[in-house]
Amino acid sequence: MDVRFCPLVSGSSGNSTYIGSGNTHILIDAGVSCKQIVEHIGELGVAPGDIDAVFITHEHIDHIKGIGVLARKYRIPLYATPGTWQGIGKTVGDIPEESVRYVYPGSMTLVGGLCVKPFSIPHDAAEPVGYSVFTDNRKLTVATDIGCPTEEIKENIYDSDVLLLEANHDVDMLKKGSYPWSLKKRILGERGHLSNVCAGQTLGEIMSGRLKYVFLGHLSSENNEPHLAFDTVRGILEETGVKVGKTVELDMASRYSNSRTIALGS
Repeated sequence: MDVRFCPLVSGSSGNSTYIGSGNTHILIDAGVSCKQIVEHIGELGVAPGDIDAVFITHEHIDHIKGIGVLARKYRIPLYATPGTWQGIGKTVGDIPEESVRYVYPGSMTLVGGLCVKPFSIPHDAAEPVGYSVFTDNRKLTVATDIGCPTEEIKENIYDSDVLLLEANHDVDMLKKGSYPWSLKKRILGERGHLSNVCAGQTLGEIMSGRLKYVFLGHLSSENNEPHLAFDTVRGILEETGVKVGKTVELDMASRYSNSRTIALGS
C-alpha cells in the first residue's frame, strides 16, 4: 500500500506535514489556521474529517496555531507530550477533553495503519519531540526545531526513507542580521535551531542506502535563502561522496504552499 508524505507549510510562519497510507491520514503539527490546513490537505484530496490525528512537536505557535479549531470543529485527536500540553495551556482556546492524547519519547502510538514514534529533541520548549512514522517497510521522519544534532536524533532519523530536516539559518547571515543579540544567541544555542552547515553535516553522518528523499525545512525568512540552504547542504554531501540527484533527492519544503508529494509503494 502506498504511503504519501507532503510538507504542507514549513518555516517560521507555520509548520505542518501530511502523512497518509490507505485510509489513515495524520498531520505532524498544524501551525497555520484551520482554514489554511483544510485548503492544503484539500489539494491532496483529503477532507478535514479524514484526518485521524495531529501529532504536535512542541507548543510554539508556528506549530500549534490551528489545533484548537481543528479539535473543536472536527473532534480530531491531538497527541503531544505531557510537557507540551502544559506549555500549550490556553494558547489556542479550549481543547475538547476527548481530543487530548499523550505521547512519550521512545513509545510507539498506533493510529490506523501508521505507527508513530516520538523522539526527544533539544529546543527551547517544555518537552519537544520529532516523529518517525512507520508503515509496512517504510519510515518517514520529521525533525525540525533542533538546537544540535544529538546522538538520539541521529539514531532516529537514520534509515528513514523520507526525511524533513531543519536547515533554519546561515550562520553568517544570522550574525550580520538585524536580530538583537539575545535572539541570535538563542538561535545559535544548543536549544535553538539547526544551521545549513549542521544540517548538511548531520545528513552526511546518517546517510544510508535507504534514505532517498530529503526535504530541507523550517528556513528562517530573514537569515536564510532556499538556494543558499540547498547549495550548502548539497556541497557538504557531495564532499562525502553522496551524489545529490542520484544517491538522494534533495528538495526544499515550501514556506506557504504544498511541497512535492512523495509516494512510496510498500
